[in-house]
Amino acid sequence: MGFALSACNGDDGESAAKESPAASASASAPASSEPSSESPTDDSGDGGNGGEAPAEGDVTAPGTKLKVGDRAVVPFRYTSDKKGTIAVTVTAIEKGAESDMAAFGDKAKGMTPYFIKMKVENVGGTDLSYASLKLDGVLEGGAGTGVILMGDIPGKCDRETAPRDFTTKGASYETCSLAATKTTPVTGAEFDEGDTYSDSPVVWAN
Repeated sequence: MGFALSACNGDDGESAAKESPAASASASAPASSEPSSESPTDDSGDGGNGGEAPAEGDVTAPGTKLKVGDRAVVPFRYTSDKKGTIAVTVTAIEKGAESDMAAFGDKAKGMTPYFIKMKVENVGGTDLSYASLKLDGVLEGGAGTGVILMGDIPGKCDRETAPRDFTTKGASYETCSLAATKTTPVTGAEFDEGDTYSDSPVVWAN
């Protein structure tokens, strides 16, 4: 089971975790823009497994291993209405401090955060405004972290949604995905969205 931590407003995160056996822990933190960026994800969950968005040009093959700083071109589906082709460049994987996890509560004690910073480009030229992309952390040795983080750390790892004008070829923005671990360091990041990449993700490593 994954270890889930939530940075939602109020106490709702705690009650939701108790109702769901898949979540072994949850915590609350000050409100951020995250709830609004997360809400379309439910829609994508319904349609994202049904097939890939059409890709344009040369896309990066599933299972490709890259270095931090390399660019991958992948099909992307955010909702049933928002799909296209994007390019993702992981620009850095930075280690944070345990104190950075304070907003996630007692369940996050002993956890070290890692900030996966990236640039996202619109390659296909379709309307992907307000879409949100998250990469998962990969531990040294290739395993997943087992920690599901919903939220960000303002000023250090801000998860941004695509801007309103992310609708044309060449449009880009920068964002950050938060990963955390209590043991082995996070040394990589992976894109595993959609049927094609779920079993063979694209992986960036330091």
